[in-house]
Amino acid sequence: MKKKVLIVDDSAIVRRVLSKILERLNLEIDTAKDGEEAVEKALSNRYDLITVDIEMPGKNGIQVIKEIMEKNPTRILVISAYTTEDAELTLEALDNGALGFITKPSKIGTSVQQIEKEIIQKVEEILKVPRYKILMNLKKASKLKNDFDQIKRIDTTSYKPNEDTRYVLIGASTGGPRLIETIVSTLPENYPYPLCIVQHMPVNFTKKFAERLNSLSKLNVVEASNGEEVVPGKVIIGKGGWHLHFARRSTDNVVICKLAPNTAGRFFVPSVDEMFFSALEVIDPKQIMAVLLTGIGDDGADGMVELRKRGAYTIAESEETAIVYGMPKEAYLRGGAVKVLPFPKIVEEILKFGTKNELQRV
Repeated sequence: MKKKVLIVDDSAIVRRVLSKILERLNLEIDTAKDGEEAVEKALSNRYDLITVDIEMPGKNGIQVIKEIMEKNPTRILVISAYTTEDAELTLEALDNGALGFITKPSKIGTSVQQIEKEIIQKVEEILKVPRYKILMNLKKASKLKNDFDQIKRIDTTSYKPNEDTRYVLIGASTGGPRLIETIVSTLPENYPYPLCIVQHMPVNFTKKFAERLNSLSKLNVVEASNGEEVVPGKVIIGKGGWHLHFARRSTDNVVICKLAPNTAGRFFVPSVDEMFFSALEVIDPKQIMAVLLTGIGDDGADGMVELRKRGAYTIAESEETAIVYGMPKEAYLRGGAVKVLPFPKIVEEILKFGTKNELQRV
């Protein structure tokens, strides 16, 4: 039996183009021209996936997602525009249960090739997400945070002095924003090591994401920029459209960020692999904890393999909690993970990294 997809967009051109793309995946396609029709159809049918535009007249995409998730939880993929306002709304959509998002060019009818590959890849991966994980993903970051009472009782006064500064590198894709919110909101203000995070997001989105995280965190959260110091008390989010690389400042040997263009033609920009491989050139691997969370594809897997070979502490999220068990699975299968852990245990490892109670790297 064909899987059923509902395409929700107020543009007839967009509905037609997306329908043609998804028909190539042998999917049964239905469409809705506005939010009201979308909710009516979603509540009276069992779709395997719904694609939703954010900006629509009348009932917008956020309202559509909230109603569907409250009454008939379904896999939802946001397909929205490149504007700053839409970036804020898309992050809100993820908070309300959407599994992922794709940014569309304003003239989708003439530039569909720009996003066709991404649409196909994301749709295929999201369709693999078990329905029980849709409900798991509905948990708010604040609700997840309440699950860490035991973890937060770790003696964070026992962090080692900063003369042995270490670095926490985290990569994530589909399903990652909520987990990253939980990590940064759980870390104490005296956490002694910097965190660098690559979350697959396009231009315009990472700045808003960093601002949101900064409002939740006791640490300083910023979007990566050239020359940004990678120092304790700071969380750095890879900038959309650029790879996050590292260098040593010649005057004092402090690690700093470099924004690198996509010369290697990576599919994701920023790329987790680009961050991991660059870190190997600048930082002693034995001072690195590398974490690979939920996400489609295999970005970060090769970099994690090399990090482990050279002595880094590497952790991949387990299938138990990963919304999309792609990136961490590939890291595990290729031998890149020292440990494979469910997400709450990963937060615990990050908190214990560098304390007298640091867990054994086995």
